[in-house]
Amino acid sequence: MADKTMAPDEVVSRLSSGMTVGIGGWGSRRKPMALVRALLRSSVTDLTVVSYGGPDVGLLAAAGRIRRLVAPFATLDSIPLEPHFRAAREGGTLRMTELDEAMFMWGLHAAVNRLPFLPVRAGLGSDVLRVNPELRTLTSPYEDGEELVAVPALRLDVALVHMNRADRIGNAQYLGPDPYFDDLFCEAADEAYVSCERLVDTAELTKDAAPQTLLVGRHSVTGVVETPHGAHFTSCAPDYGRDEAFQKLYASTPWQAFAERFLSGPDEQAYQSAVWAWREEEQR
Repeated sequence: MADKTMAPDEVVSRLSSGMTVGIGGWGSRRKPMALVRALLRSSVTDLTVVSYGGPDVGLLAAAGRIRRLVAPFATLDSIPLEPHFRAAREGGTLRMTELDEAMFMWGLHAAVNRLPFLPVRAGLGSDVLRVNPELRTLTSPYEDGEELVAVPALRLDVALVHMNRADRIGNAQYLGPDPYFDDLFCEAADEAYVSCERLVDTAELTKDAAPQTLLVGRHSVTGVVETPHGAHFTSCAPDYGRDEAFQKLYASTPWQAFAERFLSGPDEQAYQSAVWAWREEEQR
């Protein structure tokens, strides 16, 4: 079978401005941050980003790369509201489609099944319909006659996700407490790219783990990137937790100063080296 391994910048070279990009993970947990940083090193812009938002959204918003955001939230978890997302919203620099968490999930399910929408109860009786006047309701064609929300499919040009382990042909495994719907992101996309903490042989994926941890199948994956600490500063349990000290620095540092120190290098190694140097300074 084909070897799908790539470098982060090779993945981003396949993206173009104006695309709809789905980003896996949840808040500040298991985000494909190395791929997001590679995206920031490129000229790709004018994106529609679909995400259970965290610092992926914050970084791209601060850099002016997002035209439209589709998300139920944008949080750093231990910091409730992502600060750069908030600044972008208050400054009106991006359009926002805010969906209930369940509506978002069913939008991905609709895309996976190549349906135009799925009818759901989520959102009824809430302000979601008020703030998204483009959403439509429908009446069940059966005798119950129930009113439902028609959640549009969240079709993606590209999905970016981060997993604990993967093999070279695209099978990928999570080892933490939650899959975070990363399989749906991959299957809802025309192309999906998986970064991982470590590449392993296929047999090792099932050696000591339950079968359900094999979340992403090779049939839905275009490329695989080995990026140790590639989710930093978000968590990637059980490999490492969230870097709370660095996240606090990110949230409290003006964007230009943060970007100059940590994001101006030529590759992911430059970022990791900058983080290491900062950590050594803090320990003195």
